[in-house]
Amino acid sequence: MNEIKEIAMRIKELREICEFSEEEVASRLGITTECYKSYEASGEDIPINVIYQLSKMYKVDFSEILTGVSAKLKTYQVVRGGNGQKADRYPGYEFKDLAYHFANEIMQPFLVTLDPSDKKADLVSHRGEEFNLVLKGTVVVTFGDQEIVLEEGDSIYFNPNYPHGQRCGGDKPATFLTMIAE
Repeated sequence: MNEIKEIAMRIKELREICEFSEEEVASRLGITTECYKSYEASGEDIPINVIYQLSKMYKVDFSEILTGVSAKLKTYQVVRGGNGQKADRYPGYEFKDLAYHFANEIMQPFLVTLDPSDKKADLVSHRGEEFNLVLKGTVVVTFGDQEIVLEEGDSIYFNPNYPHGQRCGGDKPATFLTMIAE
């Protein structure tokens, strides 16, 4: 069974254990019931921030939803360059969880690599706060109807309740650090 289908099975199982209806979970996430049902059915196109919100709602570690294994560290975790728990969710995006062994985190750090594409950024919205720091290349952040071009070393801190998305702004992959906090 592929990893995406396993994630779908885990979120369905967590919902059933917690005795939430699909409608309740969708409402808490701020999405339609149909959208949520599609996440449980296939796991396809489930945004990483939705998985993060579900981990907080169900009081489980983010990595437990992604991998089925609970994080255990409470003091510190070192992730060496090039490593991290892969959490690919969208074509053209590569996510690496940089705190996958740390239990009960209050923020979720990811290293994201974007492939070059002429396609507009898919817009998402979620609760909490978000921070992006461009490490390599150019990232175009779409925030509502604005496009903000960020170069290496530039950062943006924003309210992710507003529709937003990122895309590569050049012909070479771009890498940025994103941190999501509830």
